[in-house]
Amino acid sequence: MSGRVLVVAGSDSGGGAGIQADLKTVTALGGYAATAITALTAQNTQGVFGIVGVAPAFIAQQMQVVLDDIGADCVKTGMLHHAAVIDAVAAVLDSAAAGIPVVVDPVMYAKGGDALLDPAAVETLIRRLLPRAALITPNRREAEALSGLTIREPDDLAVAGRRLLELGPTAVLVKGGDLGGDMVTDWLIWRSGEEAFTAPRLESRNTHGSGCTLASAIAVGLAQGLALNAAVRRALAYVREAIRTAPSLGQGRGPLHHGHTVQPYAS
Repeated sequence: MSGRVLVVAGSDSGGGAGIQADLKTVTALGGYAATAITALTAQNTQGVFGIVGVAPAFIAQQMQVVLDDIGADCVKTGMLHHAAVIDAVAAVLDSAAAGIPVVVDPVMYAKGGDALLDPAAVETLIRRLLPRAALITPNRREAEALSGLTIREPDDLAVAGRRLLELGPTAVLVKGGDLGGDMVTDWLIWRSGEEAFTAPRLESRNTHGSGCTLASAIAVGLAQGLALNAAVRRALAYVREAIRTAPSLGQGRGPLHHGHTVQPYAS
């Protein structure tokens, strides 16, 4: 089986992040992606210019009909912009996706800094969704908001990851891409251990959608039966190559090259 991933996220009209990036990523890594769209955004490489939310009941219906018919081996969540949306998604996961691993990308901000989550919904995210997650993938800013800690050094990422583990997820991947330095370190923390993934920084403006892409790459790995560490390792390698070979489109933060050649089942 190629690995079925149900992606619950917002649409990016520029094609670099959100549902569009998720579909490209899962397909490139040999999986099958179905979707439940939570919001429409008017955005490009320079920012987010408008958001139109989808009714929570219809988001839930999208999820339900996919799970009833196609099924899923993993669910990945992205932009869940309001508390009512988070509640609706969590309710379907509880009722129709028992036993299916969930990768939660706690999307709070676009790469350029635009807010994508109502601040009042953070508590709902923590209470309703994080305890259901097999993995959460916050960047530095999101990890600070969720943990209440300040992150300035790579070792702080691990400290924040341990704090976030207390909120209930099975594992946490705290991403360090927006810390300074010549090296980038991401920390994977789980109940019985932790692992740091370190690589030289790629100097590139083409990082739009890298968080969405990474979470979806991990999700399809889990859907294909890879162990968590192997899924994370392959996903990080995929994102790195997608940044290195990016087409440099637009005038702001350009999209990645999601279609570069990969080995779908390599660990």
